[in-house]
Amino acid sequence: MDIPHRKRTQRDYTLGFKLSVVEQVEKGTFTYKQAQKHYGIQGRSTVLTWLRKHGNLDWTKLHKEPTVSKPQSKTAPETPAQAIKRLERQLSDEQLKNSILNEMVDLLDSQYGTQLRKKHLAKQLKKDGNKKESV
Repeated sequence: MDIPHRKRTQRDYTLGFKLSVVEQVEKGTFTYKQAQKHYGIQGRSTVLTWLRKHGNLDWTKLHKEPTVSKPQSKTAPETPAQAIKRLERQLSDEQLKNSILNEMVDLLDSQYGTQLRKKHLAKQLKKDGNKKESV
């Protein structure tokens, strides 16, 4: 039984409503486009704006290609502090990417009955077992 949804105006969006939508998108209940359609949110980027502002994940880096920071000029070598900062940024980006991918695998396993993680772990254990036997 579908409940008809009405189009909303900007004043209809309370903070609680925004946080609820953000939570549902981050849990994987909806994609941001599905949430927009489900709740009758008119603006194309409204939900994305809420995700960036109120969400726990870093949605600003989700669609960007990873970039490697380079020292600003070839004549001035990178200082140890600059190198540490650059490497910490890269580590943070990779941890975020790893977290998102793990959530995706868990979601696939739970919602679609796949066993990606089990298959991968079994193959890895089998490889490790063969290496130990041949030593």
